Amino acid sequence: MSEYQYYEFLALDQPLTVEQRAELRSISSRAEITATRFVNEYQWGDLKGNPLQMVKEYFDAFLYLANWGTRQVMFRLPHGVLDPEIARQYCATDAAALVETDSHLILNLYVDQEEADDYWDEPGGQLAAMVQARSELAAGDLRLLYLAWLLALQSDEVDFEETASPAVEEPAGLAEWVVSLTTEEKDELLTRTAAGEGGQVQALLQLRARHQRKPTLQERFDRAGLPG
Repeated sequence: MSEYQYYEFLALDQPLTVEQRAELRSISSRAEITATRFVNEYQWGDLKGNPLQMVKEYFDAFLYLANWGTRQVMFRLPHGVLDPEIARQYCATDAAALVETDSHLILNLYVDQEEADDYWDEPGGQLAAMVQARSELAAGDLRLLYLAWLLALQSDEVDFEETASPAVEEPAGLAEWVVSLTTEEKDELLTRTAAGEGGQVQALLQLRARHQRKPTLQERFDRAGLPG
């Protein structure tokens, strides 16, 4: 079986500039490069660039496939969309890792199968189907993090007997907190929602509510172990 590697990157939140595409062209003269996509295949040789660094600088999603069994997926999310403290509870292994930059969080999923694929179909289009999971994560749906934890468990990087997937509760009093926002804040959030950023706005509201909402008197008693 000949070697085969497939690299695909997608720019989702904003298109690549002409200058960025020129920088990427210096990495690969053969790659398909558009304002939103970078794709290259190798049957010999390898990508000159570092995929993680390329995600940090240019892209929001990445897929790597090799016919000897290696699989890698990365999703980049802007700060404020995903709580890193929550994500670290699920992603703290080689199979499922969280990478933080000044502006983004990157979820990095990696698996290296022991045996090569006996049946191999030329890839194409898989990453476009996967990015819905990124959108759901940005909207506050944490199932992707749970799948990342299961991947680490499958890779024997966490002990099922000692580690359990932590439960994450939605912030109580979210509606009341939203009512307390200023008119300017609400107008900004509505404008962003109308512009197609509804998922990010939802996640942002939930994250800010968790960190900014003042606990009730009963919650303070509960935390202190005192009767209400």
